[in-house]
Amino acid sequence: MPRPKGYSINSSPPDDGEDSESLIQSDAVPSLCCSSRLSLAFLMFLGFSVVYGLRVNLSVAMVAMVNTTDPRPAQNSSNVHACPLSPGTENTSDTFLQPEGIPQYPWDSETQGWLLGAFFFGYLLTQIPGGYLAGHYGGSIFLGLGVLGTAVLTLLTPLAAQQGSYWLFALRALEGFGEGVTFPAMMAMWARWAPPLERSRLMTLSGSGASFGAFVALPLTGFICQTLGWPAVFYLCGGAGCLWSIFWFIFVSDDPRTHRRISKEERDYIINSIGPQGTGHGWSVPLLPMVLSVPLWAIIITQMCSNWSYYTLLTSLPTYMDNILHFDLKSNGFLSALPYFGSLLLSTGSGVVADSLIERRVFSITTVRKLFTLTGLLLPAAFFVAVGYSGCSHILSVTFLTLSTTTGGTSSSGVFINQIDIAPRYAGFLLGITNTFGTIPGVVAPIATGYFTKDHTLAGWRTVFWVAAGINVGGALFFTIFGSGKIQPWAITEEERAETETKRSRFIST
Repeated sequence: MPRPKGYSINSSPPDDGEDSESLIQSDAVPSLCCSSRLSLAFLMFLGFSVVYGLRVNLSVAMVAMVNTTDPRPAQNSSNVHACPLSPGTENTSDTFLQPEGIPQYPWDSETQGWLLGAFFFGYLLTQIPGGYLAGHYGGSIFLGLGVLGTAVLTLLTPLAAQQGSYWLFALRALEGFGEGVTFPAMMAMWARWAPPLERSRLMTLSGSGASFGAFVALPLTGFICQTLGWPAVFYLCGGAGCLWSIFWFIFVSDDPRTHRRISKEERDYIINSIGPQGTGHGWSVPLLPMVLSVPLWAIIITQMCSNWSYYTLLTSLPTYMDNILHFDLKSNGFLSALPYFGSLLLSTGSGVVADSLIERRVFSITTVRKLFTLTGLLLPAAFFVAVGYSGCSHILSVTFLTLSTTTGGTSSSGVFINQIDIAPRYAGFLLGITNTFGTIPGVVAPIATGYFTKDHTLAGWRTVFWVAAGINVGGALFFTIFGSGKIQPWAITEEERAETETKRSRFIST
C-alpha cells in the first residue's frame, strides 16, 4: 500500500528498536474538526452514555424498589444507624414512598448484591466471541445490536421484578449478554478508523461516554424514582437506547473505505497512517502466542485490579450514600454521579495530553501508557483509604470519592487502550479477552461488598475501601513491570514483514 507523505506508524521499524515510530508529516493530516472520525467518536460517546445508563440505573432504582434497606434487623439491634440521621429525619422511615400502585419488594442486602452483580454474569460470556466476530466482520453491527438488544430487555425490567428476584436476575444477565459485545466492537472499529497519533484522544472521547452516562443516569434515576416511580426509569432508559440505535445504523460504517460521506483526503490519511493493521484479521488468530504474551497478561491483570474499585463504586456507591450518609434519593443520585463528571473531564483531557507526548516524542508509547496507568490507579487507591477514615463527614466522604474516580480517569489513556498498541489488527479480540477477565470483579465486587457491609457499619465499608485500594496498588505495580507499548511479533502482518525485509535489504546494500 503506498504511503505518500510518510508511512504507517504501525509499520515495523527496520531496526526493531524502541517504539519511536515515524510520524505522518503535518501537511498530510486533515483537520479533526468536523471529520468523519470525530463524528464516529461522538456517536460512540452517546452510545456508551446510553450503555452505562442501562447498566447503572438499577443501582439507584434499587433504593426505591425495596420497601426497606434490609428487612431483617441485625441481631441484638434496634435499628442503630452507623452515622446520625440529619436533623428532622430521625423519625422518618427507611422506605422511599412511591406513587400509588408502584410495587416495592422485600429484598435483603445479599439479594440486592446478587441482583446488582447479575448483569456481569451475562456480560462475561459475549466479550471474546464479540471481539472475534467484530474483528472479522467489522464492529458497527455488533455495537448497534448490542445496545438495541439491551435497551429492549431493559423495557421488561418492571415485569421481571414483579415476577420475582430470580426473574430479574435472569433478565439482568441477559442484558449483560447483549451488552458484552459493545466495547470489543468499539475497539475493532477504532483499529480501522483511528490514526495512531489520534488514538488516545479519539478512544478516550468515545469511551468517556461511559462516565457521562453514569453522571447523567445516576441523578436522573433518583429524580424519576421520586416523581414518576421506579418503573419509569427503565422505560425511559430503554427508549433512549432504541432511539440511539436508529441514528447509529443510518450514519456509521465499519471502514473508512466504505463510508459514504467521508472526504477522499481524510480516507487516504486514515488508510495510509494505519497501514495493513487496519484490515480484518480473518478467521485465524495466533492464540498460543497470545496466551504466552506477557504484555497481554499485564493488561489483563491490571484491568482486573482497576475494575474492582470501579465496579465497587458503580454498583454500591448509592447504597453507601443511603445506608451510611443518609442522603435522600435525589441527593443520593446527584452525589453518586459527581465522581463520574470528574472522570469524564480528566479522561478526555488525558487523551489529548497522551497523544501530544507521543507525537512530540517526549516519551515512548510504552512510557506514556505506564505513566497514565500509574496515576490512574495509585491516586484513587490513596483516596479510597481516605474515604474509609472520613467517618460520617459528608463533605470529606464526597470529596475523596469524587477525587478517587476523577484521578482514575487518566488510566483510560493507559492500560485501557493498550490492546491497540500491542496488536492493532487483533485489538477487538484482545479487548474481548481482557474485558472478560476484567468483568470478573463486576460479578464478585458487589457480592463481596454485600458481605462486608451486611451489618451496615463504618468498619464494614472501611474494609471495602481498603480492599479496593490494595488491589489498585497491585495492578499499578504489575503493569509498570510487565506492560509494553510495542507491536508484538505475533501481531505483525505478512505485508509488514515483507516491507521490513525490503528495507533491511536496501540498508545492507547501501
